[in-house]
Amino acid sequence: MIVDIKNQNCDNRVVNKEADGKVSPELAAKVKGLFDALGPNASSSEREELDRLLLTQAILAMNYSYCPYSDFPVGAALLSKTGQLFLGCNVENASYGGTICAERTAVVKAVSEGFREFDTVAVVCQKNKDAWPCGFCRQFLSEFGADLRIIVEGSSGTVEVMSMSDLLPRMFGPAALG
Repeated sequence: MIVDIKNQNCDNRVVNKEADGKVSPELAAKVKGLFDALGPNASSSEREELDRLLLTQAILAMNYSYCPYSDFPVGAALLSKTGQLFLGCNVENASYGGTICAERTAVVKAVSEGFREFDTVAVVCQKNKDAWPCGFCRQFLSEFGADLRIIVEGSSGTVEVMSMSDLLPRMFGPAALG
């Protein structure tokens, strides 16, 4: 599914150090209100508003990326199934294997606070608007459900949406362990 996000400034990728990198109580209330308003009969415009807000928050998170080796900043905004929002950025390490992607950072923050069921993850990258989660992140995200929505900002400024099961068909998950 592709949604046009004209009039939405998701291209503002300038580091804003005035923000502290955390979700403000006001924003948390707005996200929760939008999420709670979504029901089985939610309109596509209601969902689009929430998706745009998540992408904007992923851009905020991206501004905190630590990527001195790849110079490939990525941000993620993860929405729990109860409406809580968690932000993450990629954090690189000189040993490379110690690097953690933005999506996994957001999930680790959420799980460490007791959340394990997620609705949507928004992913943005400064250098490549059409950047989907890497293979490692796809596997990591799949642990938390095939119905997880993944949204990215497309190259033409649209919001592109896929489910985890579409992004990683025949995923290896907890059920495979018997």
